[in-house]
Amino acid sequence: MKTVPGPIEFWFEFSSPYAYFAALDIDALARRHSKSIVWRPFLLGAVFRVTRMEPLPSQPMRGAYAIHDWERLARLHRVSFSLPSVFPIISLAPARMTYAMESMRPEMAGALARHLLTAMYQRGADIADASVAARLGAELGLDERMLVDVASDQRWKDALRARNDEAIERGIFGSPFFVVEGEAFWGSDRLAMVDRWLDSGGW
Repeated sequence: MKTVPGPIEFWFEFSSPYAYFAALDIDALARRHSKSIVWRPFLLGAVFRVTRMEPLPSQPMRGAYAIHDWERLARLHRVSFSLPSVFPIISLAPARMTYAMESMRPEMAGALARHLLTAMYQRGADIADASVAARLGAELGLDERMLVDVASDQRWKDALRARNDEAIERGIFGSPFFVVEGEAFWGSDRLAMVDRWLDSGGW
């Protein structure tokens, strides 16, 4: 099978704990294959209007299983994990900040997204609050005032809306979702398959 060179597209929703666990592993995977990563936050709420799904915690049986699974994954990764007091969040601010960083300082987009995910699920940070997310960005040396501003800037509102539309058009219906060399993979547990796909050139 002929493969298509390019980066790993990492589509994710900040309100997805599975995205948090994927973010812990994706950099090492990309390095193994000399790949770059494009971080693509989007809003599952927009996708759910098409798929008619609901957030996992609100689904009977599946929600209870998911919470157990997240706790089990944390033990596997040997990392802290807890759901924030308000969950799921409306992740407009962190998503817009990520796209602003991709434009202004591309090398920091992934670092910021990963830091925000980690703060949310390890420290209970309310990253839906632009001021909280901006303070977390300042921990990486980013301009706090700038981050607050981009969260409400029409340019980044439009950028996120465009990515939401792109996700729907491309059939990206869950988080995390990876697109590598023309192939799509859904779920953090598919990272092992992504690794093999890149090793073998596909099948």
